[in-house]
Amino acid sequence: MNHPTDLYYSKSHEWVKFLDEKTALIGLTDYAQDALGDLVFVNLPEAGDEVTAGEAFSDVESVKAVSDVFSPVSGVVAEVNEELLDAPERMNEDPYGAWLIKVENITEKEELMEADAYIRFYESEE
Repeated sequence: MNHPTDLYYSKSHEWVKFLDEKTALIGLTDYAQDALGDLVFVNLPEAGDEVTAGEAFSDVESVKAVSDVFSPVSGVVAEVNEELLDAPERMNEDPYGAWLIKVENITEKEELMEADAYIRFYESEE
């Protein structure tokens, strides 16, 4: 599995790419999309919605199940990746290119891990 070293990861299997100190993109990790299987639907928040670290902001549906997506940071949704509404399978094809939301005014970060710590974490869960 691929886990870029320039990203941060949460225990609920989301990745975070900081664009600056207060703005970041959030998506599902390669591990998460692989575990979920073929994604067929995504429900996204709207720009302007607040997200809270550790709380669900979205859900994704695969051929296996519906799963919540948790925010690893607190802030305000600046933008959603509307391409995923019509093509949720992009999260399977390119999990680190298919971001879900862009969050700005970040005030709180959940316990984020660097790639090597994240890999050790999920391997210990298996």
